[in-house]
Amino acid sequence: MKSKLFLSALVFTGSAITAAAQDSNIVHDAEYYVLKQQNEAVWVENDAQVDQLLADFREKNGGNPPNIFYILIDDMGFGDMGMPEMNAIRGYSTPNINALAEESMRFARMYTEPSCTPSRVAFMTGRQPYRNGMGDTAVDISGFGLADEEVTIAEVLKSVGYNTSHVGKWHMGDIQESWPTYQGFDYAAFPIHQQGQLAIFNEDAAKEEITMAIGEDNYNSKYTLDDWFRPDPGHMITGLEAVIGGEVREVHMEPGEKWTQDKYNEMNIRYQAQAMEQLRLLAERDEPFFLQYWPLVPLSTTRTTREAFTTPNGGTFVESMEELDEWIGVILNEVDALGLRDNTLIVLMGDNGHFTKYAPGSGFSPLVFRGGKADTSEGGVRVDAFARLPGLIEGDSIVSDIIHISDLFTSIARIGGAMDAIPRDRIIDGVDQTSLMFIGDTHGRRDHVLIYSINSLKEVVKEHIKLKVPAKGENAIVAKFYNLFRDPREEQSVSTEIGAWAGHEFNRIIARHLKFKEMYPDQPAATGRPYEGIVNLRPETVAAVDAFVAKRDIQPD
Repeated sequence: MKSKLFLSALVFTGSAITAAAQDSNIVHDAEYYVLKQQNEAVWVENDAQVDQLLADFREKNGGNPPNIFYILIDDMGFGDMGMPEMNAIRGYSTPNINALAEESMRFARMYTEPSCTPSRVAFMTGRQPYRNGMGDTAVDISGFGLADEEVTIAEVLKSVGYNTSHVGKWHMGDIQESWPTYQGFDYAAFPIHQQGQLAIFNEDAAKEEITMAIGEDNYNSKYTLDDWFRPDPGHMITGLEAVIGGEVREVHMEPGEKWTQDKYNEMNIRYQAQAMEQLRLLAERDEPFFLQYWPLVPLSTTRTTREAFTTPNGGTFVESMEELDEWIGVILNEVDALGLRDNTLIVLMGDNGHFTKYAPGSGFSPLVFRGGKADTSEGGVRVDAFARLPGLIEGDSIVSDIIHISDLFTSIARIGGAMDAIPRDRIIDGVDQTSLMFIGDTHGRRDHVLIYSINSLKEVVKEHIKLKVPAKGENAIVAKFYNLFRDPREEQSVSTEIGAWAGHEFNRIIARHLKFKEMYPDQPAATGRPYEGIVNLRPETVAAVDAFVAKRDIQPD
């Protein structure tokens, strides 16, 4: 059980507590305090305005805060959705997401983490994942995950009366304590791992040579001595379903059954249906809800399972993206039909840049920014992001203040009236950006981003200037700097023009950050036996876990 005393029985009363009081003891990283010293008087005024807007909203909404519906799309680079002109350049269309974007605030400078797991951890905990050992992205059985001690946005919202549901990708660990129903969700339908297992590492993909040397039919194993080297992805857990306090069960896989592209397609259709089902169930209740839908598509690689390709682009990911856009349209229509449009915050965004490893066949390749998934260049960490809440967020607006995915944790907590449930014993990287969301451009509270790759600080953005962190012992004065407004692809270093002063200032930013890390040291991820707690493990899954444990614990004779 979680030892979280600050999550004790908080009940939402509808009375506004000033944001300054709520935020006073939340620990942020060093640069927040540099900004606070210079801007606190304005922030207090803005907080009072935000408090009044939220109080007015609650009064009109029967005393309740807004519902929260968070849609996180996998591997979507900046410009891949929400902009019809960019669609046209690439030869496909996302009309339903484009329509949502027109009704939303567009975040022109939304930063994420470089890949799936760290971005999701940053959103769920408000903490960059190097702080809790979750900066890496596992593709198979790994024996680690999000620790019980971490506090998720689902737990924060649940503490003030929200009903919580998760559908779709999770990818934050294969040990029991890391799963959604152990991290604040009342209901969850999700795969343990991710699309590497589900869409790429199967025999269908191997037959199209997207993946190599998987399955007896796709390579000759006469020289194979190590049968554990290429575990069968179908022997890993695929999809789980669970309710809080109940059994966790694998679904739609029988002992001995192979995992195929058709099974993957069926899974995606099922998650769309379950997202719709949860939306309807949650809408029937009197309490506010937090629903997150994290689709697995558009990542889809095989061509043989599609009867026809419908876009001029013809890429496998792009074809799936158009299908997903149709599904998003169905969901948005249902939001309207259920009468939820005016009392539901919808945030839709990507989790990191697209998977350039599969360009150009996927249909996606870098557009405005250089790089993609797993890169710390802008193409890896800049994504499309839209937020809609009629009456509070101005539709068809654009903000150019810097915002990081972790900021959504704190901002959603503020919107839900749950700031008191944010822990005060650790650094929370996410800053409250409700003034940006409700008042508009130039009202943000972040002017920097620290970009890590797993546990290594690689880049620092301050305003529109970006430092490529120099190697140990290298003077930052001669390091590479980029002006992101003039050079969004980071191709022309401007160290001569800005290095003399910026080098020292960036050094100080990093030094302050490292000082705070000494005060609040990074913690490791939780570890344990994979899949423990699943009540219907297949025999082949038990054997796969045994093989993993044997390799992990190998010792000399």
